[in-house]
Amino acid sequence: MPEHPLQNYTQKPEQVTRRRRGLVVAGKLLITGLTLGLLYHSVFADKATAAAWRQLLASALTGAGQAPVLAALALVPVNWGLEAWKWWRLARHLEPVSFRRSFRAVLVGLTLGFVTPNRVGDYAGRIIELKSRRLDALGAVFLGRYCQLVVTVLAGTAGLLYFLLTFYLRGYPASGLGLVVATVLLNLLVLLPLYRSRLLLAALTLVRPLRRFRRYLAVMPTYSARAIHVVLAISALRYAVFCAQFGLLLLAYDAHAPFGPGFAAIAGTFLLKSLVPSLNALADVGVRELSATHLFGLLHEPALPVLSASLSLWVLNIALPSAAGLLFVLRLKVFRKNNADTP
Repeated sequence: MPEHPLQNYTQKPEQVTRRRRGLVVAGKLLITGLTLGLLYHSVFADKATAAAWRQLLASALTGAGQAPVLAALALVPVNWGLEAWKWWRLARHLEPVSFRRSFRAVLVGLTLGFVTPNRVGDYAGRIIELKSRRLDALGAVFLGRYCQLVVTVLAGTAGLLYFLLTFYLRGYPASGLGLVVATVLLNLLVLLPLYRSRLLLAALTLVRPLRRFRRYLAVMPTYSARAIHVVLAISALRYAVFCAQFGLLLLAYDAHAPFGPGFAAIAGTFLLKSLVPSLNALADVGVRELSATHLFGLLHEPALPVLSASLSLWVLNIALPSAAGLLFVLRLKVFRKNNADTP
């Protein structure tokens, strides 16, 4: 009998490549479907958001709210441009990267974060755009997000402190003084990991369940204090843009809180929202609205204008850019060669 050669069941490189491409296409379609579904549910199917969106469009096209709404809309690219600038400053520490790629990475991360718990897709979107050192990029993304959180905590604790001292602890000077001291200590504690990141890594080593995160954050001590100063400054500028947008939308919906207390309410709202974990970007909406209506209610502002402004802020800064980011997700190159020369 003639001998038959053994059949080779090893997959050819072409088959592996086709399978990878199929998985990437399926993943992109899944992300697109989830994003569009969540956008439809949040902007059109949800009655409260749909009503706010209609009011926003009406204010933008006619009436006294036209100028504030258009100004808030004009700040959307400024907002995400600042975020792209911040990521560019962090990413170029790892490899040469252009601002264009950084902006694209931010939009891709925004879209992926829109459909993932606690916006973890933001990490994936930025890391995929890099050609190398993707493990270190996890620490860079964390550093950028932590700098933004530091600014939110510094401003937010000051805002909440105003409300606690004014409305809840009036007549209790000892309790108020203790709260002020506790707030200062909390802010110093939040700042410590930025400038003493080696202490953070040592703490992660001591806690067994957190040890696996040490390798991802090991890049943090390689950033100089000057680089951290710059990232913090950009984060503060971006925070100011957020606050300005919220204030403009409040004006558009005819809410007129005094400047100082109004800023305290906005800062407190952003802090409370950032401290609550969420399943996706849509879940953030309820937390922000509940916080905003309560704090502005203490300032005797009606709930409906505050609710509409807060929902509109989410639509402008999250929903619309997430939809725009889909264009980059569909063109995304997931598997790169290290010597690629993508602009």
